[in-house]
Amino acid sequence: MKYWVAAVLFLSVTFPSFATGKLSDNILIESKVLGYTLQFRVYIPEGTKTNDHLPTVYIADGQWYISDGKMVEVLDREIAAGRMRPVMAIFVDSGEPGNPKNNRRNDEFMCNAAYAQFYQNELVPTIEHSFPVSKMREDRVIMGLSFGGLNAACFGLMIPDTFAGIGMHSPANSQHLKMLSDLYRKQDKLPIRIFFSTGTKRDNTKAARKFHQVLENKGYEMTYMEVPFGHSWENWGPLVDDLLLTFFARTP
Repeated sequence: MKYWVAAVLFLSVTFPSFATGKLSDNILIESKVLGYTLQFRVYIPEGTKTNDHLPTVYIADGQWYISDGKMVEVLDREIAAGRMRPVMAIFVDSGEPGNPKNNRRNDEFMCNAAYAQFYQNELVPTIEHSFPVSKMREDRVIMGLSFGGLNAACFGLMIPDTFAGIGMHSPANSQHLKMLSDLYRKQDKLPIRIFFSTGTKRDNTKAARKFHQVLENKGYEMTYMEVPFGHSWENWGPLVDDLLLTFFARTP
């Protein structure tokens, strides 16, 4: 794995005096578990010091959260306003490096044990080796939209010792939500917190409500939201800050 790439990148960062974080270029990581190379970008909050221990949020389909979800701007705004703690965000690209048309999400996000192992044994250790972040599971969140939300829910079941927070924007589809409902119903309550949102127009609303009921019956600490939009960024974009504040809001 290319630890040195991330380490050199961090050491070369100069932080501005104004409230704007630094978004890295793509960083490559060679996964022995998956047998191929992936890429990610890292958001480093303004004012970060080398001896910090910042919480982390890992974002599936990170490239879309940057371009369509404007998540970097959301992070800058919420941190600068003092509403949330400084957070390091790892935007994991589901496209093949150099060939983005080869999007691997349909394989990676389907409760894929190897993909979960990649996070647990390769990606998270790489970030914690190269950046000033906390190594406590309570300070790690995994999030995503649609199939990426499904992936977050799967990680909650598969590697709850790695991620304490699970963020889901419209986890899809109805069939997979039924699968998640069955799996979480059979599983003893896990030590995770959850953000879960769904749209009420042309989204998987009925199945999402059933999954929400399963989680509520289990007694999970959860923020659940329904919005009058479909399976699109019109739905998810305005909820990026709600998800972040669920896990990283400053204590009054």
